[in-house]
Amino acid sequence: MGLRNFFDRIEPHFVNGGKYEKLFPIYEMVESFIYTPKTVTTVAPHARSYVDMKRIMTYVVIATIPCILVGLYNVGFQANLALENLEPSGWRAYVISALGIGFDPTNPFANFFHGLLYFLPIYITTLVVGGIWEVLFATVRGHEVNEGFLVTSMLYALIMPPTAPLWQVALGISFGVVIGKEVFGGTGKNFLNPALTGRAFLYFAYPAQMSGDTIWTPVDGFSGATALSVGSTQGYQQLAANGMDWMSSFIGLIQGSIGETSTLACFIGLAFLLVTKIANWRLVVGCLGGMIAFSLLLNLIGSDTNPMFAMPWYWHLVIGGYAFGLVFMVTEPVSASHTNLGRYIYGALIGFMVVMIRVINPAFPEGMMLAILFGNVFAPLIDYFVVQANIRRRAKGNV
Repeated sequence: MGLRNFFDRIEPHFVNGGKYEKLFPIYEMVESFIYTPKTVTTVAPHARSYVDMKRIMTYVVIATIPCILVGLYNVGFQANLALENLEPSGWRAYVISALGIGFDPTNPFANFFHGLLYFLPIYITTLVVGGIWEVLFATVRGHEVNEGFLVTSMLYALIMPPTAPLWQVALGISFGVVIGKEVFGGTGKNFLNPALTGRAFLYFAYPAQMSGDTIWTPVDGFSGATALSVGSTQGYQQLAANGMDWMSSFIGLIQGSIGETSTLACFIGLAFLLVTKIANWRLVVGCLGGMIAFSLLLNLIGSDTNPMFAMPWYWHLVIGGYAFGLVFMVTEPVSASHTNLGRYIYGALIGFMVVMIRVINPAFPEGMMLAILFGNVFAPLIDYFVVQANIRRRAKGNV
């Protein structure tokens, strides 16, 4: 029985003579995600691209699957590794023990299941609270709920630390959806990335729960420095001594947010987005170019007091949230630049900013989140100057 038949059968029990779309605004989003939407434009003169909203959002969600899988494994792996020297506690430990799964870090299933117990509450909270706001705004404005929130909810959950309190998760997604998107008109009209907006709000409002050395491995009593923390205090040469060699960082077996530790998983998602033409390659080239160029410049300048000056670009690539931000945030089409030249400039600006924040600002060793939001703010201005430069050049050619 299809979704439409199901709602047709249950609707009379709730509303006499009403439409289920009004009673269940989220129904349209679910049906559109599973089936082909009724409003796809396919012929001239209105069709500008064969890629509709449903396909764009669905492909982005599919592209996050490698990050989800590696993230689940890594969260459980880090927790089980820490529990070799600590006593497990809490409801998750009770569930794992009751099922006889155990806390062996060499057992892939034990790692996946333990990580799932941290990811699911965060994602369900994100989906429920954010979905309520989406349905509320859709009902008031009289439009459908689209797949845009599915992407926002997934990205938001993946950039959260596994230890994040659920009430803060709910508060952050509320801020991201309402202030970062809906006040500007909803999907397609926001100039800031909603997921990053919510995460940034939590970082500045509750820094104790969103930063430091105790939030990345979800085990009470465990504290461990991240790769960026070690690099900023001891230098990248000491990363291997702290159990973080380049390959493990590339694969994603290091501490960090749930879904952003694996550069390999991010690049698999990037390849899918580039092949399907959801992501624009100019944004990727610009961001990589800006990061590599400024890293090399700082390597040449050097510093006797700041070890981050010596960090090579290939380390910036695999630690922190750079790869995840590059793939899923920089290439986000709504908040990025829309002109071809502007995309290079926009990407290069973010690549430059993330290295500058990481290296020169000792108070904030991550950088990618703020760099992307900074680029979001300047994207319209970049496009404006590019368009004006094109107008002036053509005007001169016609004189």
